[in-house]
Amino acid sequence: MKGTDKNSSFDSSKKIISIGLGTRFGVNWPGKRCLAKTRRGTPCQKPAITGKGRCQLHGGRSTGPKTPEGLKRLAVLNTVHGQRTKERRAEAKALATAKKEIEAQLKDRIALMIADGFLPKGYRP
Repeated sequence: MKGTDKNSSFDSSKKIISIGLGTRFGVNWPGKRCLAKTRRGTPCQKPAITGKGRCQLHGGRSTGPKTPEGLKRLAVLNTVHGQRTKERRAEAKALATAKKEIEAQLKDRIALMIADGFLPKGYRP
């Protein structure tokens, strides 16, 4: 009896190895692993869900909030300092265009002053 059980388990393990399941997620597995860290601080060894970078235990299956309330709550949680809000970016863009206009006007005036002889020909501000 023991001999037949041993042979049958040997045959099944041989079958699993031939399929590739026995070594699929071993140390030398070439696929992408989960990028999360475990509680011990070591990297997670599970395979990452395709296109996510995380396994199902570390949030790979999560699709994020879908409702307007959930999206607003997430925006509030992720706002750290408010320096990159839409309003601040619009202000920065307006300031940059105003700066470009001022620089262009200054360049034109310098060119006129060089042409009139008030500044030397090789003048650079």
